[in-house]
Amino acid sequence: MTQRPIVPTDAKLPLVQVIPLALQHLMAMFGATVLVPILTGLDPSVAIMTSGAGTILYLVLTRGKIPSFLGSSFAFIAPIAAVAAVVDGKADPAKVPYALGGLVVAGLVYVVVAAIIKAFGTKWLYRLLPPALVGAVVIIIGLGLAGIALKMSLFPYANPELGLDWNLVAVAAITLGASIAFSSYFKGFIATIPILLGIVVGYIAAIPFGLVDFQPVLDAAWIGLPTLTIAKFEFSAIMLIAPVALVVIIEHIGHLLVINEITGKDFNPMLPQSLVGDGLATSLSALVGGTPSTTYAENIGVMAVTRVYAVQMFWYAGAFAFVIGGFVPKLGFLIRSIPTPVMGGVSILLFGLIASSGLRMLVDSGIDYSHSRNLILSSVVLVLGIGMEVAEIKIPVGEYVVPGMALATLVGVILNLILPRESKGLAVDSPDFRGEMAEEAAQATASE
Repeated sequence: MTQRPIVPTDAKLPLVQVIPLALQHLMAMFGATVLVPILTGLDPSVAIMTSGAGTILYLVLTRGKIPSFLGSSFAFIAPIAAVAAVVDGKADPAKVPYALGGLVVAGLVYVVVAAIIKAFGTKWLYRLLPPALVGAVVIIIGLGLAGIALKMSLFPYANPELGLDWNLVAVAAITLGASIAFSSYFKGFIATIPILLGIVVGYIAAIPFGLVDFQPVLDAAWIGLPTLTIAKFEFSAIMLIAPVALVVIIEHIGHLLVINEITGKDFNPMLPQSLVGDGLATSLSALVGGTPSTTYAENIGVMAVTRVYAVQMFWYAGAFAFVIGGFVPKLGFLIRSIPTPVMGGVSILLFGLIASSGLRMLVDSGIDYSHSRNLILSSVVLVLGIGMEVAEIKIPVGEYVVPGMALATLVGVILNLILPRESKGLAVDSPDFRGEMAEEAAQATASE
């Protein structure tokens, strides 16, 4: 079969082509982007709006060079929920502004790291957060949320005390099955939006069960202004949320490497600008009630399938998201009418994919677990993080609590700093191993 021709990043396409391509990217990011605010009690419409605005800001700061779309980050779900006191998908309105304040500072962490990378390169960052730690933390992010997915899928209002509801189970199973089917048995464009299509199928399936309330959608206006929530700042909330930025920064770097491979270009010299764009997008989004942002793997996948890399389509996709999310209230209420078991069924797949991506990170990094340093680091982080999440153990810090993921990451960083380096067990084909062997050879030559 003949491969599709490549459309380069600087290509200028006619409107009749770029608009459908932009809508494709909008739909590819849609399901995951609205899921984060639904799980954290934030406004899905504002999340879509700020996702579009953040994408445009990112493209401005990277001078329209790097093809990327920014969507809601899953890594911050647990700490946001902890600070905002989320119960059954509902946040405490009095505490939400302080969660947003923590996200504003988290975005500024990107800027600080970008400045350090600009001055000293990236080697120190990989020293602080080695693959054995980052992969384990990503696994915790996925598996730590598994209980939420099951509660949403099995129990009314995600409350186990109300007992198992088989109607909810049926809707969740249909949604999950549809998402898997679209992902596994279809190709091309349909295969890039299995989450969105799964939600649509689940939504339709929920109607006969009486789980969808259309009245708020019918009552909503077509045109309106977004409901913004202004961020407030508190030290304890900042300390819970801001450190998570380090994990997302590593994810960001990984995404940039994938974009390099797909497009055949080297964007590594633009890593500082890319991080600043992502960080400022997160900060500005949180200032008005939006979700934290990250470069989206879904959209990278769309590029890989279509071989269309034109940055032009991301300008349009960002503009569409900004207008639709911020100024079409009827769409916002339509999103809110999605039943809980529909999102639960999708979450089973999404959270599992997050955990699996962490496992893949561990495998692809070539870590040697016969060495005690890597074994201890991953083991302690996994058991501490997953154990706290599964057992629902929270450590109080002032008015808030520390979730398992945040504590596990902190302990992992400390262990990485104090464990002896002579037993770290780098794979022989890893960049760090080759770099250290070169350093040792150079030192030996110099001493001779």
